[in-house]
Amino acid sequence: MPLLVLSCFALLVALISPGWPIVVILWFAATVALVATPVGRRIDEAKGNSAEERRAHAGDVRGVRAALSAIDMPLFLLDRDLAVVFQNEAALKAFGELTEGAHLSARIRSPGILDMARDTVTSGKVNQTEHFERLPSERSFIVCVKPLPVPGEARAGLFLLSFRDVSELRRLDRMRSDFVANASHELRTPLASLRGFIETIQGPAKDDPKAQQRFLGIMLEQATRMSRLIDDLLSLSRLELKSHIAPDAKVDLVPLLGHVTDGLKPLSEELGIDIVLHMPDKPVEVIGDRDELVQVFENLIENACKYGQEGKRIDVYLSEGGGKPIEVNVVDYGPGIPAEHVPRLTERFYRVSVEDSRSKKGTGLGLAIVKHILTRHRARLLVSSEVGKGAKFTVRF
Repeated sequence: MPLLVLSCFALLVALISPGWPIVVILWFAATVALVATPVGRRIDEAKGNSAEERRAHAGDVRGVRAALSAIDMPLFLLDRDLAVVFQNEAALKAFGELTEGAHLSARIRSPGILDMARDTVTSGKVNQTEHFERLPSERSFIVCVKPLPVPGEARAGLFLLSFRDVSELRRLDRMRSDFVANASHELRTPLASLRGFIETIQGPAKDDPKAQQRFLGIMLEQATRMSRLIDDLLSLSRLELKSHIAPDAKVDLVPLLGHVTDGLKPLSEELGIDIVLHMPDKPVEVIGDRDELVQVFENLIENACKYGQEGKRIDVYLSEGGGKPIEVNVVDYGPGIPAEHVPRLTERFYRVSVEDSRSKKGTGLGLAIVKHILTRHRARLLVSSEVGKGAKFTVRF
């Protein structure tokens, strides 16, 4: 009983510790090996323990198994033959049920993990590796095998196999790497253009005023493109910093959408497009940040103007709610978006057509910003499109 009390205290310390997985494993070594294994029970019997003491140990085993099941890291207890002595609930969900006594290879087919476990059994050393799974979905685990020493035995009788899921960390690492690579590429293009024209003005065109004027206009355009890109990058960074903080102000969408369309009127007139608002006669309020919502609808309606200009008309519908979610639909009648591109539209720097995007002065970040703003507002962006019939972007609060 004193051992069980000390073990429970150690477990409590482990769970509030920043490095709790390592401490929990040490707790297993001190507790499970004594009371939760056939080896421990055989040692107790060899020492002549009474039936009452063995029943007390059996109760401790049930308690230890309950504690193992409550931990959200997949864990297996193995014997020296790599037979499964116990698996917790997290391991059951991650890998499926294994009959007690079944060999580990019946569920874990990775040769690297099995070889690592055999090496730990033979050498008694702690081993660790990273394991990737592609089916049914991509997952990454840090896999560790540790021996659990048994008192009175020269060698360990049990081994703890743990799986720490790092899928989300790896996904974020890939996103960060892709983001840096894409941002560098997007900035490099206008910078190379600026440098080339500056060298031309300093060299062959230094005495050609007409060429200088033409080159300076292109340089201004490229500098403006870089400025837009940097502004969008800064907007994304600010949104990520406060993405967990929901806005708390009331915003009436009726005058807001009117303000947005008024601001885009010069662009729509230049492109020969009519923007038609379909608004209810009463206020339609949502909880949000007015400036950020202006940015959302400016982006969506401006995109509809630029990429759907062939249809010569854009309809903006605002629903009243009435027990249903409040929705804003921006509908264009342009060429539409192929189905394979729709799921990736909100990815940073993703473009359906790179040439079209650059010719229309897009940065490839607009819809990523929209997605981040709507996530902060606990809203969704839905996209539906049919090639040749236009596209519809729906903001659902």
